[in-house]
Amino acid sequence: MTSSHSARPLIAIIGSADPHRTFSPPLKAADLAPEACRQLGMELARAGCDLAVFSSSPEYIETDVVAGYAEACSETQPGRVAAYPPRHRDVDFGTAPDAHLRMEILRDTSGEWEVAFYHTLLTCDGVLLMGGGQSTRVAGIIALAQRLPLVPVASFGGGAGQVWVNFDKVRNDADDADIRLMGDNWSSGSAARLVACLLRQRERKLRNMEEHERGQRTAALRSARGLAVSAACMVVSLVGLVTAGRPQQADVRDLVVLVGAPLAASAAGAILRNSFESDVRWGRAAVRGLGAGLVSVLLYFASQLLSVPSLLDDLDVRRLLFFTIPLGFTAGFTFDVVFERLRSGAGGPAPVQPPDPLAPGASRPPSGDSPRG
Repeated sequence: MTSSHSARPLIAIIGSADPHRTFSPPLKAADLAPEACRQLGMELARAGCDLAVFSSSPEYIETDVVAGYAEACSETQPGRVAAYPPRHRDVDFGTAPDAHLRMEILRDTSGEWEVAFYHTLLTCDGVLLMGGGQSTRVAGIIALAQRLPLVPVASFGGGAGQVWVNFDKVRNDADDADIRLMGDNWSSGSAARLVACLLRQRERKLRNMEEHERGQRTAALRSARGLAVSAACMVVSLVGLVTAGRPQQADVRDLVVLVGAPLAASAAGAILRNSFESDVRWGRAAVRGLGAGLVSVLLYFASQLLSVPSLLDDLDVRRLLFFTIPLGFTAGFTFDVVFERLRSGAGGPAPVQPPDPLAPGASRPPSGDSPRG
C-alpha cells in the first residue's frame, strides 16, 4: 500500500553511477552524476518527500542523494530517510548530528537484499532511477507494472536509460512532456523539473484512483437502486396475480392486469440481468426489458386468440398470469435474444407452448361454444 494523499510521499532511490563498474547499457557523463544526485536530494527535501534507501555504499547513488537531502532539510522542514537493509548489513550515511533529519533503519528479517529491495519498492509512492544495471532495470519494470510514479534519469545511461526507452510504451500517469523531460541532457535545472515530474505523476495517479473509487461507489449505488426497483417490479407483478378477479368477460381492468403484470416482471428480469454486467444502467435495461416483454406477451396472447377466439368472453386472468408472468420475466432477462430473433425474422421468442391454459387437458369445444365448455 502506498501512503495516503495527505502523507509525505515516500520516494525510492535506486541506481549506481560508479565509474569503476561495467554496466549494460553503459553509463554516460558519470562525472556529473554525484552532483546531480545531490541536487536531486535537495529538491526532494524541498518538495516535502521522504526517502527510501537500501545501501550506504559509495557505489550507489543513495549516498549522494541523502547528502543533498540532509543539506536541504531545515528546522521548519525536517526530513526522513527510511533505510531497508537486509539483517546482516548496516547503513551509515555520515550525516551531521545536528542535521534536521530523522534516520530510520527498518531491517528486513531476510538475509537476501533482493527480498527487502523488491518488497519495499511496492510500498513506495514513487521511484527515482539513475544509472545502474540489471537490478535498476528490473526495479523500473516492476514500477511500470505496478503503476508507480517513476522517473528514470536517462541522461546518465545504464539501466535507468533502458527503463526510459520502455517507459514510452507503458506510460501509466506520465504524458509526452514528462517522457521528453526524462530523456533530456542534464542541466542546472534538471533536478527541480524531474522531481516536479515525479510528483505530477503521483497527483495524477491519486486523482485517477479517486475517480475510479468514486465510479465504483456510484456503480454500486446504482446497482443497489436497480435491484430495489427490480424487486418492486416483481412485487407489482405478483400483486396483479393475487388481486386478479374471477373468470368473466374481459374488461379494461382485466386487460390492464393481464398485460401490466408480465410487463412489470419483464422489467424486473432486465434490471436483474443488468446487475451482473460491468456497465450498470438499469433504467435503459428496464426499457429494453419492457420492449421484449411486450412483444413476447402480445405474441403469446395473439396465438391464444387464434386458437381460442372466444378467449376474452370468459377470461381467467389469474390462470393466464401463472404463465405470462414467468414468460415476461424470461423475455426481459434475455431481451437481447428476443431482439435478435425479431431482427432475424423469427417472429420473437419461441417459448414452449403449454396446453390451453383455460382448459388444460380438455378437448376443443364445438365452434361457437364457450372455451370453458
